[in-house]
Amino acid sequence: MLQRLNNTWRTYAYWFFWISVVFFTVYPLCNWLTAKRGTTFSLYIESELSIPFIPEFVWAYLSLYLLFIIPPFFLNPARMDVLGKQLVAATIFCGVIFLLLPARLGFERTVPDDPFYRSIFANMFAVDLPHNMVPSLHVTFSSLILLSLYRAQQANLAKITFGAWLVLICASTVLVHQHHLLDVVTGLLVTATFIRFIGKGERHA
Repeated sequence: MLQRLNNTWRTYAYWFFWISVVFFTVYPLCNWLTAKRGTTFSLYIESELSIPFIPEFVWAYLSLYLLFIIPPFFLNPARMDVLGKQLVAATIFCGVIFLLLPARLGFERTVPDDPFYRSIFANMFAVDLPHNMVPSLHVTFSSLILLSLYRAQQANLAKITFGAWLVLICASTVLVHQHHLLDVVTGLLVTATFIRFIGKGERHA
């Protein structure tokens, strides 16, 4: 039992390290390069700009960071190996797309009047520039992790919980005006692609 726990946390630490290295190399670099480019694309339809801004959905949006903590409580090392490979590969792939297709956010970013939410959004906007839109890496990360957790569960309640969580995160990216609908759809397509081609045929103990 102790050996299994050690293997689980060792595997988690290994992939957490490499995912962090890749993400904090790719994402800020793409943001910096896109900010310097003169041409970006508006990959949304005008009617999307009427989607309301609902600051309370920021909690669902930020719950992505909780998702990076919980895999060792639900996944065995074999499943975490597959998930780690998917996350690293998807990050690199999305980075290439960001550079090839530099999109910009169409929503006018709004800092709420409420003092509590004002600080949350001000900090979020300072870190997350309105670039790196298509596909949504937020959706890609969330869906890769949550679908991995979903597939590892036997209980229907757990499956429903993880499925509903994914729906909320996808909706939140639009309702807090961080992404557009195409970003969400392409993020899910990236997830489907890497689930299909990384870990195919794996037998999980």
